[in-house]
Amino acid sequence: MFQATRRRLAIWYSAVTAVLLLLFATGVYLYVRSTLIERIDDTLNHVVEVVERSLVIEPVGPATAAAPQLRINVEASFRDNSDALEDDHIDLEWFSPTGDLLWSTLPVRINIPLHPNRTGETVQLPGSHLLRQVTERVEIGRQVLGYLRVSHPWFEVTKPIRQLLVDLSLGTSFMVLGVGGIGWLLSGLAMEPVRESYQRLKQFTADASHELRNPIATIQTNVQVALSDPELNSPPHRQQLQLIERLTRRLGRLVDDLLFLARQDSGMVQRSWVEVPLDALLMEVMEEQQAIATEKGVTLSLDLLDPPAPLAGNFELSNLFTLQGDWDQLARLFTNLVSNGVQYTPAGGQVRVELRAGSLLSRSTGSHLQIIVSDTGTGIPEYALPHLFDRFYRVDPARTHGATAGSGLGLAIAQAIVENHQGHIRVESQLQRGTTVTVTLPVPKPDELWLNVEKL
Repeated sequence: MFQATRRRLAIWYSAVTAVLLLLFATGVYLYVRSTLIERIDDTLNHVVEVVERSLVIEPVGPATAAAPQLRINVEASFRDNSDALEDDHIDLEWFSPTGDLLWSTLPVRINIPLHPNRTGETVQLPGSHLLRQVTERVEIGRQVLGYLRVSHPWFEVTKPIRQLLVDLSLGTSFMVLGVGGIGWLLSGLAMEPVRESYQRLKQFTADASHELRNPIATIQTNVQVALSDPELNSPPHRQQLQLIERLTRRLGRLVDDLLFLARQDSGMVQRSWVEVPLDALLMEVMEEQQAIATEKGVTLSLDLLDPPAPLAGNFELSNLFTLQGDWDQLARLFTNLVSNGVQYTPAGGQVRVELRAGSLLSRSTGSHLQIIVSDTGTGIPEYALPHLFDRFYRVDPARTHGATAGSGLGLAIAQAIVENHQGHIRVESQLQRGTTVTVTLPVPKPDELWLNVEKL
């Protein structure tokens, strides 16, 4: 339990840190990317301004005061610019007022429409190449002299961005791993006081339960001796003694249950596993519960279903219902289940126990035993099914009206016993139709069972 909680805390630490680092890395990436793009756009706009100042403007034809005709001397204007811009990987294109390309530093002409705009735009060339471009309309007064387009290769952005992505990915991964390790250590330190408190509580419960057993047993014995006294002729006194005897018996069962669970939680239960013939054990349980069932008018039945064929050799059929386990714990498990069925089944109802053997096809194949305890009782509401194995949980008191009140520990003990035997328990129920409890227990492989039988 504590290891699972510690693991969850470490995972939460790592998950929260990963989300925060991811948000931080995304912010850094977007900021650096926008900064790089802004720097390129500023460079392109600066080049546009420089080129505009270096343009050689000439008049065309005779000058008139109203509207002088001007043109750009392309050769004189761009003669020195190409050499100056090669080191910066910047390319220039000059277009006529009608959009025809007149001069370019690009090795190949690109057919990209003109979009006069001082804000940079990214365009894609054939072959998945990208350019960042700024296009400026050059005009004097209302006369358009031409268009100047300045281009910069996009790899000046993608190259540092890729490196930044690699650095951020590695840094985030190492940080998450580091936080995961530190979170594991810190969660262990944080859980240590809780673990110690829980251990002290379990020890106290075990000690208190153990110390209560003797006085309760003494009280019950004295009450039983008093009830057997032939001189006790007062009916009120006899009823009071009988009430005390019932209460001490119930208190004794509660103390036994608490002691079992406390020892189970603390690992104090010693495993004394033997070969347990489950069919014989169930017969004993049914015999013990028969008197109570008869008194309530409930029918008990035990069925052995689908017995597999005997294995080769002298391996008897009865051994197929044998498993490795603790006889006392298994007897307690099925006593709880059968007594619950009898307790919550009205007169005229039925409690049926079925023992099914899984397939044992060969001596090298393992299998399982399935025990189904079904009744035709009052049933359990659907909302209560997920909580049935919680300690001290009890369903709506209306369900237990007229029945002997329990402590709410029976199914918790049943689950603990089943888990001790590496099995599984499942409860299905419908109101007014009954309840079915299915217990699945593994059995050893036939070879192992043979070896164990030979050792006995």
